[in-house]
Formats: sequence, structure tokens, C-alpha cells
Amino acid sequence: MTAIKRKIGTLEVHPVGLGCMNLSHAYGPAQKHDDAIAFLRKAIDMGYDFLDTATIYGMGGNEKLIGEALKGRRGDFVLASKCVIGFKDGKRFLDASPGTIRSACEASLERLQTDVIDLYYMHRPDPNVPVEESVGALADLVEQGKIRMIGLSEVSADTIRRAHSVHPISAVQSEYSLMTRNPEIAVLDVCRELGVTFVPFSPVGRGFFADEPLDPNGYKEGDLRRTFPRFTDPHFSANLGLLEKARQHASGLGCTIAQLALAWTLARNEGVVPIPGTTNPKHLEDNFNAASIVLPAELLATLDDEFAPEAISGPRYSEPAQATVTTERFSFE
Repeated sequence: MTAIKRKIGTLEVHPVGLGCMNLSHAYGPAQKHDDAIAFLRKAIDMGYDFLDTATIYGMGGNEKLIGEALKGRRGDFVLASKCVIGFKDGKRFLDASPGTIRSACEASLERLQTDVIDLYYMHRPDPNVPVEESVGALADLVEQGKIRMIGLSEVSADTIRRAHSVHPISAVQSEYSLMTRNPEIAVLDVCRELGVTFVPFSPVGRGFFADEPLDPNGYKEGDLRRTFPRFTDPHFSANLGLLEKARQHASGLGCTIAQLALAWTLARNEGVVPIPGTTNPKHLEDNFNAASIVLPAELLATLDDEFAPEAISGPRYSEPAQATVTTERFSFE
């Protein structure tokens, strides 16, 4: 069954996109260059047409991979990247000032080997720069034809409204899955109201819903999950009962656990386009095909109940990480 495409602004994409961060870092060592190039080409050949990257992924290396791998196929996919989190001399920085946004865009265009970025996000809010000023700079880039649409990442409903008052926001990205339902507090509602596409990252629970179980004692050097409370004990072990419930539901449907998690995310509404990341070719195919899985209403209700936010052990971020975003939190986190 061919999945019905979903809209991001004026563009249409397959319901499941591809988060490209994993190719460069986050959950283990970077993919070998040639393997990463082949993986990206395989994704496009398979039908993926929405790719998500960022300036900071691999310190610009992730954008370079996409530029190299997909040169000559730019018309085959919608391209998203992000600014505000940048790098200099191998170190990260946060800067949403207009001048820095403009220079970051020029650098991304060069690395991506393209004349225009379809969707350009503010990767994080900058507490030192009013979001209205940052969006004003992004609006100038739209007028200049260097980007087509503006997005925001990891921000509150109030920030979305403020940004949208300056220039229409086409997409908002934040973590959302059966394990992380914070966008349901306010962000999903404001996205529906304003006609903004919601783009969940980590919709497979940062690998929690993979068929191969995670081992908190086996995380590789540099794995971000070492710093996330839900992925270390005692919280990880406390959540394993929920994973078993998901496994049973997936078995009943004849799909993988990851596909169950993605199908649940897609069922929230037609304005949701998740971007799972992977470096596994089999998972790449499974994720793409999850768009064709329809969950019965009774199962959706059961999953909503079993994975109620208060049933999850541990907050999604450590306090230092939470301080870098403005996303809403549940009172019990």
C-alpha cells in the first residue's frame, strides 16, 4: 500500500523522514565515509524524500555527507538543516543573532552543495536573543531565496506563537514518542491551531523500541544515552515492563516494535512527520514501511493508557540539558 504524503508548508513528503544525525555521532562512532554515502543513496532509492541534518552534526560533516552523496539528486528530496548551535575550532556554541544565522546559512549551503535549504530550523532557543530577532533574520533568508521555510526546534508553545507573529513557521521539531509525550502539554495544540507541521525526533524512543534490546552497560563512548535519566538505571530497568507490553502488541500486529511506535506517532494527526534515525539498512526499510501500518482504534487507546506520561520512570533530560530548551514539562518530572 502506498502511503499518502503529508505536507510541510507547501511541500509534500512521505510520512516518515530520515534523521541523519546518527551517521555522524550521538549513539556511537561515526559511520565510515563510504558506508554513510551508500546508506544515504539507498535511502533515496527506497523512497525517503525528507532528510534532516544540522550544522552541528559531525561539526558540519553530516551536511557534507549529504551534499556529496546526493549531488545531482537535489530534486528528489526535501532538505532540512539547522542553525544557532554552531562550532568554531572544534567547540560548540549557541548564537541566534541575525549575523550569525546569516553566516551559518551560507556555510551550510556550501557544505550541502545546494542553492537553497527547504526547511531551516533554529536548533535551540537562545536566551540572549529575542526569538523575534532571529526569525526576522530567517525571514530575510526566505526573501533572498536561500531558504524556503522556517522551523523551530525544542521550544515552548509560547515561543512558537511569538515566532509565528513575525513570519509563518512551517515546522516545529521536538522529541515525541510513546516514551516522551511532553508535546501533548501544549505544543501539538498550537501546531494544529497555526497549521504548523510537527516533526518528532527520536520517535523510536532513542532505540528503546528496537527489537534488539538496549543494554545500559553496553553504551559506546560518546553515546548520548549515558546522560539521559531514562536510559540509565534505576529508570531504565523500571521501564522494561512497558517495552514488553509493546513487544506483545507488535507481535499481535505482525510488525516490529519500532514500527508499532512509529505507527502510533503517525496516528496522532496528519500534521505529524517523524524522522527516525538509524544506520541499520534493515531498520531503514522497516521505518519507511511503518507508514503503511494502521493501528486499530482500540489498540491506540490501549497504548495511550499503558504509556501515559506518569507511567514512565525518569525525566527525558538531565537538568543541565533541560536548561537548554524551553519545552514544557509535566509536573511530576
